[in-house]
Formats: sequence, structure tokens, C-alpha cells
Amino acid sequence: MRVLIQLRPSPDVVAAVADPTVTMTTADVSSPLPGVVLDPSFTPVAVPRPVPGAGGDPLSLHQPLTFSFAGDQATVLVRGEISDDELSTRLTLLPTRRREVVGVFADPVIEPILTCGGDAPVGDWRDVERLLHVAELAGEGMDGSGVALAVLDTGINAAHVAEHLGRDVILDSGRSWNPGGVSGTAGTFKVDHGTMCAFDTLIAAPRATLIDIPVLLSERPGGSALDGLLSDAVAALAHLRTVLEDQPLESRSLVISNSWGSFSPRWDFPVGHTGNYSDSLAHPFNLIVSSLDQAGADVLFAAGNCGRDCKDGRCAYPERPIGGANSHPGVLSVGGVDTLGKRVGYSSQGPGRLTANKPDICSYTHFSGSKAFGDGEPDSGTSAACPVAAGLVAAIRTLWPSSRLSPAQLRTLLRRTADDRSDVGFDYDYGYGIADPLGMIDSLRRAARA
Repeated sequence: MRVLIQLRPSPDVVAAVADPTVTMTTADVSSPLPGVVLDPSFTPVAVPRPVPGAGGDPLSLHQPLTFSFAGDQATVLVRGEISDDELSTRLTLLPTRRREVVGVFADPVIEPILTCGGDAPVGDWRDVERLLHVAELAGEGMDGSGVALAVLDTGINAAHVAEHLGRDVILDSGRSWNPGGVSGTAGTFKVDHGTMCAFDTLIAAPRATLIDIPVLLSERPGGSALDGLLSDAVAALAHLRTVLEDQPLESRSLVISNSWGSFSPRWDFPVGHTGNYSDSLAHPFNLIVSSLDQAGADVLFAAGNCGRDCKDGRCAYPERPIGGANSHPGVLSVGGVDTLGKRVGYSSQGPGRLTANKPDICSYTHFSGSKAFGDGEPDSGTSAACPVAAGLVAAIRTLWPSSRLSPAQLRTLLRRTADDRSDVGFDYDYGYGIADPLGMIDSLRRAARA
């Protein structure tokens, strides 16, 4: 089983790992561990320590936190593999016999959230453009100009996106990043799921700057061509933390679109185990997501395609399929509706595992758009709904960087202005409703005058 091992080496080693100008290896931070085959290709990642208020609970959802990368407080992640035959024994012995081992955590397989079924597209991307009131957003000066928009997926083919949008695409190769073992240049990957996601982000934010992060192209033994490991996403978020902190504080904006998730509990430790990912805010990946949110990044995740009406065949959770970071309190979890405003049958319903009230909102999917999978195939799944919403967030960030409107405040604005689709406010089908750009524009105008 693949695992992430959290270590507490000496403070100077932790500080070196946290320093983006220093390159550290697994051998630099850890001696051999009994029963573990450490992965030398994985670059160690610093995990910040959440620091609550006096007397507070570090994992409480109801208080502000700061996150420390100080050498005497942060920890370090490395990747390894433990034999399934010795799993329970090794996981028990490691943290007790080796003082530097803080914990052992699941490194589950992550896969793109594709759709199920073969229904024809409902409308096209021009309908989505109209429903998102892109002309009105542009009239307010909100077109994504200068906003960094990272797509964590299978890589982007920028030429294909530009051809089908009918306009140039801005892509920043310098701030893009490949996981270890993935070759290829940003913006030139094979047309696939990531290209669809990139296209959909640019519907509402045509002038946003794309950052290409092909985390789903990493290979694992016995894996398919389109799945990766959560550890690669950990490393990607560490890179994006540097991207964020390199921006001037007063204009800091970074939107991160994630149309992937973990579908099966067989890749995870059981719920209640200290190494569990799906239900634990203490998992290092979920801690890093929290730190990015606190630092000013907008993190969006697809809610998933495990809805009761048309469940993806990979869905192996018997209930509550929105788990892990897809249900994190610090992210915007996005469900899917078609261009007629009807929830698509495969859009996962809550309650979420880390936070009950998930999804947060719905956005548009199952329309003819990028044609990444062929002329007659829709951009579908909550995989499309998430980047459509990410584009709307990027458009807002053109004039409202995180210094003016924090990620938490922007999520609240999206929920409060959403077009409610139930009689009681929040519900597990639509969340707070369908994202409403005109409601957001009106609220932001009033805020600017206040």
C-alpha cells in the first residue's frame, strides 16, 4: 500500500524543506524505516502546523487558524510503500519505535470525475456564457485579467482550447509544474479531461492566466492512464503555495480548480484510523488545503459523480460519497446542473464527510463546449461544473483580490446570492443553489460603496 509518512526531523531540515529555493531529497530528511520502501523520486513536502487561539482545538471548524512553517513547528512528508501483508503491524510500530515518525497516512488513488451515461449535450457553452452573464461581468471589468487560475488535472492543450474558444489563451509556463516522472511542456499535453476543464474555466474568465498542473498523469504500478496519487497533489499544492506567496499581498489572487477525487475506500485507511483521508481534517493534504485557504487561495473541488440517479461505476462508498478535500470546510464544493437549471442525475449529494453541508453550490455542466472527447460529446460531470465555477471566481478576483475579499467571504457571497432551488434554503441536492453572477455583482457594488 502506498502511504505518506509524516516526519519531524531537526528544525534546520524542516526549514530547508519549507524553503522553495532549496531542493531536498528523501535521503536528506529520513534514514531507512523498517518495513518501508521509501520513494526517492518524491520531493519532501513541508506540512504547516495549525495554530489555534489560546486553549483552542487545532482541528475545530469554528475558529480562525494560522499555519506555521517554522522549523520547530512544521513537519515533513515523504512517500513510501508498505507490504499489504505487514500493514497493520508496521503502522502500529512505526510511530512508536521511531521518534521522528509523527504518523502514517493514506495516499489514495485520485481519478478524474467523468460522467456516466450517454445523454446528448443540453445546450452549448454560449448558453453557459449567457447564464453566467459574462457580458455584464466584463462590463464591470471582471474578466480574469491578471488572475492566476491553476487546473490540477491531466494537462492542458492550449491550442485546442484556443481553437474552440475562438480567442487566444494565456498560459504561464513558468508557474506551471509537473509531478516527478511526468514529461511534457505546459499547454502541450494530449487533448483530454484537463483540456476540457481549462476550456470551461475560460468561459467566465477569458483573460485569466492558466497554470497547468498535470497531477493525473503520474503513473503508479497497475494504474490506468488517468489516475494519480494524492501525494502528487500534495506536492502540487506545495508548489502553488509558493506561487501564491510570490504575489504582492495587496493583489494576491490564485484560483485552484480540482475535478478529481477518491472513489473507493479500498485505497484509504478505515474511518477512525489516524491515517484516514476521507473523514479526517488531520490528514496532511487536508491541512495543506486549510493553509492555502488561510493564505488567500480559492480552492474549488468537484462534488463528484456518485449521485443516486446515475452513479459512476467507480463509486464504492455506500453512502456520503463527498469525502476528503472534496468536502473540506475551506473549499467550494461544486455540484452540477444542466443549462435548464435541472440537477444532473450523477451529481453527488451530501452530506459531506468533513463538512455536512456539501455541495456548497451548483454550476453548469453537460453542455457542448470543448469537444475534448469528440464533436458530439458534452463537457460533463461535476468535472465541468467545477471549472465553470472556478472561472466565475477568477472573474470576481479581477477587482476583488483576497486582500479585499477573503476566500471565506467569497464562498459566503456565492452561497448567499445563489439561486435557491429548494423550499428550505440549503439542501443536499443543490447546496445553496445555482451560482448567480448578477446577485454577486449587485452585492459587490454595494460593498464597494460602503
